[in-house]
Amino acid sequence: MSRMLRFAWTVLLLALGALRRNKLRAALTAFGILVGVAAVTIVVALGEGASAAVGGRIDSLGENALIVIPQETLASGVKDDSALPELTEGDAEALAREADDVERAAPMLAGFSQLVWRDQNVATQTIGTTLDFFAIRRWKASAGSLWAPSAETVGDKVCVIGATVRRELFGTEDPIGQVIRIGQHPFRVIGLLEEKGQGPFGNDQDDAVIMPVLTMRAKLSPTRPGVVHRILLQGKTPESAAAAERQVTAILRQRHHLAEGAENDFRLRSQEEFRRTQEKILGVLRMLLLAIAAVSLVVGGIGVMNIMLVSVAERTREIGIRMAIGAREADIRVQFLTEAVMLALVGGAAGTVLAYLAVSALAHALKWEMGVSIDALLVALGTSTCVGVVFGFVPAHRAARMDPIQALGRE
Repeated sequence: MSRMLRFAWTVLLLALGALRRNKLRAALTAFGILVGVAAVTIVVALGEGASAAVGGRIDSLGENALIVIPQETLASGVKDDSALPELTEGDAEALAREADDVERAAPMLAGFSQLVWRDQNVATQTIGTTLDFFAIRRWKASAGSLWAPSAETVGDKVCVIGATVRRELFGTEDPIGQVIRIGQHPFRVIGLLEEKGQGPFGNDQDDAVIMPVLTMRAKLSPTRPGVVHRILLQGKTPESAAAAERQVTAILRQRHHLAEGAENDFRLRSQEEFRRTQEKILGVLRMLLLAIAAVSLVVGGIGVMNIMLVSVAERTREIGIRMAIGAREADIRVQFLTEAVMLALVGGAAGTVLAYLAVSALAHALKWEMGVSIDALLVALGTSTCVGVVFGFVPAHRAARMDPIQALGRE
């Protein structure tokens, strides 16, 4: 055992000595591995961070949320946009009442309006809905309050605003109790909503004004009585999501008098569907970036192989002398493999440091929770070792197979 340790130590010292004699060459070779390892590590960290960020944004939609939207039906194989089916407040009430696995249902009207307060003027999304909307979205007022239930039946001209609207319209002023003009109508701000940030599709959830659905229909979004643009639902549990979707589909088909075999005139989208779609997109992007990073790692490995081949050619006489005094082929092979692995490990270690700094900067810039995990560091170092072994084998084998007599005869 001690003999093996002495041999390993000797090989390590020889490898270090060879690298020290060619510092610039070693540094340039290690740089190729550095770039590859850093790229792979950063891509992995970005993938994990993006997945966590997207998951958080999807969760911000609410708890066990489902969305029902109208869907064009096909007439003779062509979409008939003039006959867009309609959802109603009655549909929402029926779903909340009849679907066993639906906890709440909130009808929604959506639009875009100009807001004016004093000399400030901003354009923002307007939403008309019920108090169930806030319960489903887990959205509370950070100042002021939501409207009273009675406001939904009398059409009070009151609204609550998101944090972005508050910043752009009021600046540092207290918005509670202020009267703003939305379109051509005065509204009193009664509440400021907690900040939610970006939604799953990059939209600013805080850039919105929300009011009772009856008020919005009367003042900002004239539609037929009871008609809404979408219905936001909350399933009772995550496990019952599939059952809730089946129940919603059956109830709406019955209410819309759809014949058996007819296409649905609505579409149901769940948080899980959003999650699957986003993960699929992220997965493709992650694989593409990993492929690019892997190419840079292979290029770095080829650099190691080329430099080691040059080193073998320059040290032919040294190899011949070592063989002449008793070194075996295996000893020569191990020595050059060790040099290749050390080059790769130095590059890999520097690459992980660079990746850590880059990921920290990206996390701060993107405001994502991400970092370089211990597993990622171990994988990076393991990958470096593998690159050193794989791309160092050919030079090491060529050195080990030299004829000592011919090697000694070379200048």
